[in-house]
Amino acid sequence: MKIKVNEGMDKPFLPDGRHLVEITHIDEGTSEHKGVPFFACRFENEQGFVIQRFYNSKAGMPIIASLFEAVDMPMQEGATIDTNKLKGKQLFITVEERTYEIPESDNERTLKQAVGFQSASQQANK
Repeated sequence: MKIKVNEGMDKPFLPDGRHLVEITHIDEGTSEHKGVPFFACRFENEQGFVIQRFYNSKAGMPIIASLFEAVDMPMQEGATIDTNKLKGKQLFITVEERTYEIPESDNERTLKQAVGFQSASQQANK
């Protein structure tokens, strides 16, 4: 079998732990089970990458706010934010595994996720 390696597919997942990363790509979509809109960021460095979804919901807004704050783009009430402005921004993330139950089945899924967003510029000053 021959496998074609497309652009961006030549890196492994980032290992668990803290990483300085750049947001290199943004995708948009809706969740498979409830139709909730989301955007997904590809966090990347020389070691690898992780993709994290951010859901546009009441429960998801604090997480989105922490992401934007970490890249020095704090959100303001009533403003409209453009997720594409996240591209090229650097920040610290913590990568970890999370296991959850798949709705309407008895199966579980484990995935890598990015949490603990922190400003790269503030960390450089410490």
